[in-house]
Amino acid sequence: MASKTVQSVKNLGIFQKPTIFDKGVGALLPEAYRKFYKEWKLTEPSAVHYVPEVGKWKRDDITGEVSPVQNVKLPLVYPREYHKHMWGGEAVVQGFQIKDRYSRRVPHFWVPVLKRSVVHSEVLDKYFSVIVTERTISLINSNYGFDHYLLKTPACDLHSLLPLGLKRKILQELENGCPSLNSKPEQQKEIFEKYRKYLDAYTSEEIDWYGYSFTQACRRMERQMEEQVTIVPLKHVYRAQLIDKLRAANIEEAMGQSLKSSESGLGNTWLQKMNPFGKKKPTT
Repeated sequence: MASKTVQSVKNLGIFQKPTIFDKGVGALLPEAYRKFYKEWKLTEPSAVHYVPEVGKWKRDDITGEVSPVQNVKLPLVYPREYHKHMWGGEAVVQGFQIKDRYSRRVPHFWVPVLKRSVVHSEVLDKYFSVIVTERTISLINSNYGFDHYLLKTPACDLHSLLPLGLKRKILQELENGCPSLNSKPEQQKEIFEKYRKYLDAYTSEEIDWYGYSFTQACRRMERQMEEQVTIVPLKHVYRAQLIDKLRAANIEEAMGQSLKSSESGLGNTWLQKMNPFGKKKPTT
């Protein structure tokens, strides 16, 4: 009881800011996608544009002065085309440049060198022509293959939607036993045994929701909700209610015995029972 009181006192006056998963369609997204989003957006990526210093304090070799270690992140810019390429964790670095000692600094953007290359996926048995950087090629070679690079690298380091989508397709292919290689049974068995270890880190639902942006995930959830809920027009609802009321009143038209309409609009069966003065004919 005392621990709860202390915790409540610590949280007194502290209001948590609502996240994208606390309102709208985002609140309906499954836990599998939230796990991917945390790995993609909320996990610290590997340092690419600077060399991080280890520890909390450092000493100057010349002066002996001790100062705290500050790993300051560089301001990075991700253009719109970024999610269609594979940059290997690189981005556009935003900063300032001084051309000479007598001029003021001016804004400058350092863009990585991009080139078009062809990569091969053993699991999918396909070749892809993509725009990559030198670092991407180096990472693929250091991981001994394109599939190993995607499956080993976390979402925060892949970052782009293109490699994340390819990673989801590779995991789905492995989960189904590599059906694209059914015509090559020996190669299919070899490749499945080679990459099956990567499936241990994911469940079937996590693989199904892996690699989607938040907007894509919300649209997919909306489509699933529309498929589950069948929309019935109100005219059909009112018609069914009217028929139920008529059946409850024991009216013959509601019991399926449709009456043939005459020129006057009344049924022949009813006219046979009525005389011209509106009185019923006597039965003998």
